[in-house]
Amino acid sequence: MTTTTPLTPEQLDRIDAYWRACNYLAVGMIYLRDNPLLREPLKPEHIKQRLLGHWGASPGLSFMYVHLNRIIRERDQDAIFLAGPGHGAPGVLAPVYLEGAYSEIYPNKSEDEEGLKAFFKQFSFPGGIGSHCTPETPGSIHEGGELGYSISHAFGAAFDNPDLLVAVAVGDGEAETGPLATSWHSSKFLNPIRDGAVLPILHLNGYKINNPTLLSRIPDEELASLMRGYGWTPHFVAGDDPLTLHQTMAATLDACHDQIRAIQQQARESGEATRAHWPMIVLRTPKGWTGPSEVDGHKVEGFWRAHQVPLSGMHDNPAHLKQLEDWMRSYRPEELFDAQGRLIPELKALAPQGTKRMSASPHANGGLLRRALRMPDFRDYAIRVDKPGTARAMNTKPTGALLRDVMLKNMDNFRVFGPDENTSNKLDAVYEVSKKLWLCDYRPEDADGGELSPDGRVLEMLSEHTLEGWYEGYVLTGRHGFFATYEAFVHVIDSMYNQHAKWLSICEDIPWRARISSLNLLITSTVWRQDHNGFTHQDPGFLDVVVNKNPEVTRIYLPPDVNTLLSTVNHCLQSRDDINVIVADKQSHLQYLDMDAAIKHCTKGIGIWDWASNDQGAEPDVVMAGCGDIPTKEALAATALLREHFPDIKIRFINVVDLFKLQPAGEHPHGLSDADFDSLFTKDRPIIFNFHGYPWLIHRLAYRRTNHKNLHVRGYKEKGNINTPLELAINNEIDRFSLAIDVINRVPRLQVAGAHVKEKLRDQQIECRNYAYEHGIDKPDVDEWVWPF
Repeated sequence: MTTTTPLTPEQLDRIDAYWRACNYLAVGMIYLRDNPLLREPLKPEHIKQRLLGHWGASPGLSFMYVHLNRIIRERDQDAIFLAGPGHGAPGVLAPVYLEGAYSEIYPNKSEDEEGLKAFFKQFSFPGGIGSHCTPETPGSIHEGGELGYSISHAFGAAFDNPDLLVAVAVGDGEAETGPLATSWHSSKFLNPIRDGAVLPILHLNGYKINNPTLLSRIPDEELASLMRGYGWTPHFVAGDDPLTLHQTMAATLDACHDQIRAIQQQARESGEATRAHWPMIVLRTPKGWTGPSEVDGHKVEGFWRAHQVPLSGMHDNPAHLKQLEDWMRSYRPEELFDAQGRLIPELKALAPQGTKRMSASPHANGGLLRRALRMPDFRDYAIRVDKPGTARAMNTKPTGALLRDVMLKNMDNFRVFGPDENTSNKLDAVYEVSKKLWLCDYRPEDADGGELSPDGRVLEMLSEHTLEGWYEGYVLTGRHGFFATYEAFVHVIDSMYNQHAKWLSICEDIPWRARISSLNLLITSTVWRQDHNGFTHQDPGFLDVVVNKNPEVTRIYLPPDVNTLLSTVNHCLQSRDDINVIVADKQSHLQYLDMDAAIKHCTKGIGIWDWASNDQGAEPDVVMAGCGDIPTKEALAATALLREHFPDIKIRFINVVDLFKLQPAGEHPHGLSDADFDSLFTKDRPIIFNFHGYPWLIHRLAYRRTNHKNLHVRGYKEKGNINTPLELAINNEIDRFSLAIDVINRVPRLQVAGAHVKEKLRDQQIECRNYAYEHGIDKPDVDEWVWPF
């Protein structure tokens, strides 16, 4: 164990000088567009026209960063830094620039006066960079555009990275969010043998935008009890005198690092992974520390007014301009930078070297470390389909076997995530090679099907937020994963999906960002199979959320059976820089395609099912389309009913696996050309499109298509309760009877001639509903329907 010794006077002076340089740069980023070294008095023309920076959290963040650099340098520790406070980027960008990584990636932001001027001007300015730690920031894997995910991202980065320390600054405003509060439990999932360490630093600067923060207004004893209750060992650092706090922070970091290494050493030497009470730091400093104490007679430092820009109106307020100049000169820049505007050598030497710099760590540019998955042949998990639409199988169960063997071949860089639902979702085959990670107490009954292990690689916790955060941190640092969850509750991570999609979108235009593994989300326990869970579990709207984001990174697949699901999952696991959303129910369903046909169909993403069509060599009377497992089955059943009652009707049956095929090629990389779309759907024939989700989504995707006026979409319309599957379909008019009636109404020659058939179909509908009300299940002949041709 390393012995903690106080900083020498020389060390203390240099650390303080380095931190002053960081604060000087942070203020300059917020305010200046010219005169970066104050070679002359400040004038209005030196000030940005837009003052959109955030000062409040910045000095605390750079304080942490500077002290972490000492640990890295003196103790040869690999580390990355995550800034939870969203708009605190100046406090991270400043040390990143000073240690040279920024100029290496962006040569026009060179380490001299000219480069510093460009560095200042770009911040929070049109054509520049945002006030978060955006993807353009070297060393960042966490933007903080939405608060609450910093700790879960940190743990995702630490999993399977045994030599990595992930330091994460948690804002006290951020600590009030639900996702952050839940993520404190992540420490119970950190295996000290094979994982790295996470060091949270809860930064209590006291205020949010306009209000005090809760954790800053409770006694230290109560806060310590809260953290100990979560399972952490808290260390407190508090004050406002920089020199005193430098000493205290250095000693505290040494103690925390000693504790981390002791936990890891004990576990690794004994070979026993147990739950550890990891250290964390509570850092209490003033908001806007070292900034103006008052402005116009109002308290600023240590109050909410320090949150954004403490001084405003620089172009027409000489007093504020003078106060800004005095503020910046208080950091004594002439002592920090040489005549060319470079950080003086004795301070430059404080930064780690090469990839030890947190801004240059390959762990924060995970594509550099990514290894392709070793994949089994997904064809080996296929089920036999002798005749389409006659056999049944659980769609997700073979995927569980595929994931099991992917796990077996990749036991150090692949994990499965799920909120207590992997068995329910029929993916439990994964437990044959890796159990659920569990480091808390065990009970005898756990041996009877609990599937728990301190060495497990399946991560289950009843917090979709935390799981998604772990998963994102895991792939952002170069690894692979798979996340399955119930369709109704995937909405819990709507905004997390949004933030990750935005991150990937920005990365598309950043050439130095290496490509990372895609996020793979299996959405199951779907809307059409909620006969006992009821209305609360009926919501396919996550697809609408997905479609809102950049088409370069979004993918939606609705495989209708086992073999198409296997082909889809195989593709998604090997893709990069996307978010793949796969919708497939876990229950028993009809099977349609053998593996060869499934591969071809999935490769095309959309296609005519010849075996279900009878329009070969002729113009169809109607195009019937199915997208999703139950909608496809009901569309097929409607097709069969129509052919039974009208033997001469010509029906073309289309199935859609890749939803974005419906968009024009110019709007999505997977989109069909207009010529191919018109060839499939015709230019003038009625189209009955039976869709898994909300019907208006299809219109949104296909509104520009030639035959859109004849496109009639059936989907979920928020009409449900405790229903049998067919009754729910009838309520929302995606059932076979409603679809067949719709065709009769829209094919001109059937509108009158089909009246008797319509009456018969309505009678059958009523019989089915009455049977469900009496027996609680669907009529067996309808539920067990198979393709008759």
